[in-house]
Amino acid sequence: MFLIAGLGNPSSRYEKTRHNIGFDVIDAVSDRYNIEVKEKKAKALCGSGFIEGQKVLLVKPQTYMNLSGDSISALTNFYKLDPARELIVIYDDISLDPGNIRIRKKGSAGGHNGVKDIIAKIGTDQFPRIKVGVGAKPENWDLADYVLSRFSQGERRLVDEAAAESVEALALMVQGRIEEAMNLYNRKKTVKESNDGNSL
Repeated sequence: MFLIAGLGNPSSRYEKTRHNIGFDVIDAVSDRYNIEVKEKKAKALCGSGFIEGQKVLLVKPQTYMNLSGDSISALTNFYKLDPARELIVIYDDISLDPGNIRIRKKGSAGGHNGVKDIIAKIGTDQFPRIKVGVGAKPENWDLADYVLSRFSQGERRLVDEAAAESVEALALMVQGRIEEAMNLYNRKKTVKESNDGNSL
């Protein structure tokens, strides 16, 4: 079984913010594969189902971002999962432009507090992840304010496309085809000008 966790903050206050793109991808997976993510388990909303014949547990931690590891560690322990082979984490990345995704087999948190907490609590950084670009912080913005801000209309279109690509990448990853997913989706896209001309 694969545990597929999208990171974000609970409550409607944070819906569709940059930091919640992990939740958005889980919602896209839920829609594509008809998996309801409503069961409350280990401080998370969970849903069991199948992606391309592989059993999966979709997870949206409800602990707030900085404590994401609580749910992930509890669930990986309960199901006796090997993070390197059976855990996939999806989260926002400010070093990537909107519309871009990056698939990695392992690695550091790169300054992302949710991922930092997961690594600390499961005791390893050896797990695959999909990083979804949300754009760099403008010079005069506080980082916390920026990641909790919402996308412009043009950016939203790009991140929705990236979410759809993430679903396609997941379908390959759960079939053991992570290299193929990386080759297909780890390509840099040029930034398109949004309709309203604003980056925020």
